[in-house]
This record gives sequence, C-alpha cells and structure tokens, in this order.
Amino acid sequence: MGIEWLKPAVFFGSLMYAVIGVAVFWVSFVIVDKLTPYNLWEEIVEKKNVALAIVVGATAISIGQIVAAAIHG
Repeated sequence: MGIEWLKPAVFFGSLMYAVIGVAVFWVSFVIVDKLTPYNLWEEIVEKKNVALAIVVGATAISIGQIVAAAIHG
C-alpha cells in the first residue's frame, strides 16, 4: 500500500462513490418505509416494537451490503 490513495482523482472518486452509496441507501430505505403498512419510526420509538426494530436493522444492513457490493464491483 503506497501513497496512491492521496492522489486527488482517487480521493474524490472514493468520496463520490461514498456519496452515491449513501444516496442509494437512503432512497431504498425510504421505499421500504413507504411499502410497510405503518409508520416505522412511530412503531419502533413510541410503541417500542423490538421485533420490528430488528427487522428494519437487518434490512438496513442488507441494503448497505448490496450498495457496497455494487459500488465495489
């Protein structure tokens, strides 16, 4: 591992992919939230639905892994 990652093209390319990955993750999470028949935040925070929190967390992790794999190639 050298100093290649300090080159501006590599650094800004990585930054761009990170921003794109976060945007894709956010959009897909909003879609999952809209597809559910209830308000996820209200269910998890106000009604303390632990099972739903675990499912939403697992969904978020899996979406993140898919986005990372797609960006990494």
